[in-house]
Amino acid sequence: MLLLPTNYYLAGGAVAVALTFTVLAVGSLTVLNRFADVRIRLFAVPDKLRLAGSLLCLAILAALVVIGFIGSRDPLSNPLPLMVWTVFWVGLTLLQGIAGDLWRWINPWYLPARLLSRLLGRGTGDRMPAWLGYWPAIVQFFAFAWFELVYPAPDDPARLAVAVSAYFAVNLVAAVAFGYEAWMQRGECLSVFLRMISRLAILDSKDDGEGCRRLALCLPGAKLVGTKPLPLSGTLFLLLALSTVSFDGLMRTFFWFGLFGINPLEFTGRSSVIGISSFGMVAMFVLLSTAFLLAVWLGERLTRAPAGFGRAAGTLVWSIIPISMAYHFSHYLVVLVINGQYALSALSDPLMNGLDLFGTAGMHVQAGLLMGAQSAWLVWNLQSAAIIGGHVLAVLVAHVIAARLYGSARDAASSQLPLAALMAGYTVFGLWLLSSPTAG
Repeated sequence: MLLLPTNYYLAGGAVAVALTFTVLAVGSLTVLNRFADVRIRLFAVPDKLRLAGSLLCLAILAALVVIGFIGSRDPLSNPLPLMVWTVFWVGLTLLQGIAGDLWRWINPWYLPARLLSRLLGRGTGDRMPAWLGYWPAIVQFFAFAWFELVYPAPDDPARLAVAVSAYFAVNLVAAVAFGYEAWMQRGECLSVFLRMISRLAILDSKDDGEGCRRLALCLPGAKLVGTKPLPLSGTLFLLLALSTVSFDGLMRTFFWFGLFGINPLEFTGRSSVIGISSFGMVAMFVLLSTAFLLAVWLGERLTRAPAGFGRAAGTLVWSIIPISMAYHFSHYLVVLVINGQYALSALSDPLMNGLDLFGTAGMHVQAGLLMGAQSAWLVWNLQSAAIIGGHVLAVLVAHVIAARLYGSARDAASSQLPLAALMAGYTVFGLWLLSSPTAG
């Protein structure tokens, strides 16, 4: 991984702090509100396309699982780990945040859940108890993140194939039992996460009541402003998603190893730090959640007409998404570029038997392009711009949300001081992670 130079880290931190308080001081809420409501209508898309998209995605997933079992044990030659960890987790997440809810159209559970529900006569209505909230998604996302970050061999194709198969089966049963839409909105963690992330995107879509989805263009983050408050479990889910990506960066730093007396130059692998890493995941989540909830509570205390702690926390947490996406992009940028090339090569010859389906089986992975002076300069600037841009957008979104929540510019600005300070600190933390030496 390329390390962000210290001067970028320091300059970026100074810019983030300066822009935070500039936005709070001079940002016009009238103008921001007007921009947040702008929509440019496009075209309608038939909802029936979901069936074709789900069938295609399900077929691809089934093929990848089979290849995971019978194909190469090399994670850089077998398409399954490359597609799961690079194309899906990194690439699709970024597309969701830019282009909108693509996952809705290709979700592999959609077709089989509908078929099974119809065969069993259960219908597709919401049968998920309200008291469950987002807790199933929290449990699943923690397990997903633990497997990715802590488990010793998440890239092993055969083990990953078992995990993917079990995960798909459990959530298919749950989707039939609780209703597909309800389970995908509050239970299955990847669908919940991707749906939330899509609210950052520039494409909006709404049901037109005639079996189609009407698409419209909007500004980045505009859909976050009018979103309904999340319950406590939904708020914690979003904070868990952000904290795990941040911990992915922290757990590799010399600083983290030093806290536990481990020489990073003699690091023997994940199996030696399972307990430490598990503790770190939980600790990062607890620290971030506590800091966010405390910032919201302090903001409530600074206003003349508090909106209510639960409502404020469940609404303002949406403003965290731009920061989460910015760090996701910056942290995984190099991985996406390099492993994306490995994925193209592996997909062209999935069983390593001489096929060349797409003409990319013999391509040379050009990791060296990212190590040259010009390429490194571009990567550093993209990382810094994403982190600072995400931070500014988060502050703007939080400012508009607060204005609608509290009803006045004065209360909005006052309430945002603790949260803005937290955002500035978290942005500096993200830049520091990108500049810290890593091992493992």
